[in-house]
Amino acid sequence: MTVEITSAAELTELLGTPAPRAVAKERTRLHERDRQWLAASPFCLVATAGADGTCDVSPKGDPAGFALVLDDRTIAIPERPGNKRADGYRNILANPHVGLIFFIPGRTDTLRINGRARLLRDAPWFDDMAVKGHRPVLAVVVEIEQIFYHCAKAFLRSQLWQPETWPPDPLPSRARLIKEVEAPAETLADLERHYGPQYAANLYT
Repeated sequence: MTVEITSAAELTELLGTPAPRAVAKERTRLHERDRQWLAASPFCLVATAGADGTCDVSPKGDPAGFALVLDDRTIAIPERPGNKRADGYRNILANPHVGLIFFIPGRTDTLRINGRARLLRDAPWFDDMAVKGHRPVLAVVVEIEQIFYHCAKAFLRSQLWQPETWPPDPLPSRARLIKEVEAPAETLADLERHYGPQYAANLYT
């Protein structure tokens, strides 16, 4: 029998109430340790939702410290050349609320930031986010409303950072996946060339 949860009261009855420390850990300003975390993080996930509730989660990555701290309540995330879908950015234009999770390789805890975002096409500090001489295409400026550290349980359960648990590659190459799943007009050989060495060489152009 399938039993659906339909109310917050049911959810609380099932999961229980959070410990006081779990509630009290929320902050609204960057601590010095948060700045150090952002300086060490090369990767984050950006979650957005459109006005109609349509959701998107987009990965963002660059050299460690790519998220620029503008002040104690504001950070900026650069955008690099990509596939031009801009799903998350279209969501931000309709609904500014965003959720971010910042990772540090090998760490089992994460830094979470929730806030309100806006898009900038230029600013004086874009030069500070240049990589290999390339300024960002745009930047997402996030005004922090909630910041806290998330515990390690998900990473410990998944053993994400433990190479000895990683299986042999269970799926075919990126090029072959695209050919089989998306059925593009390009040949497999064309796709393999596209996702070959030149793909990594052209990350910022």
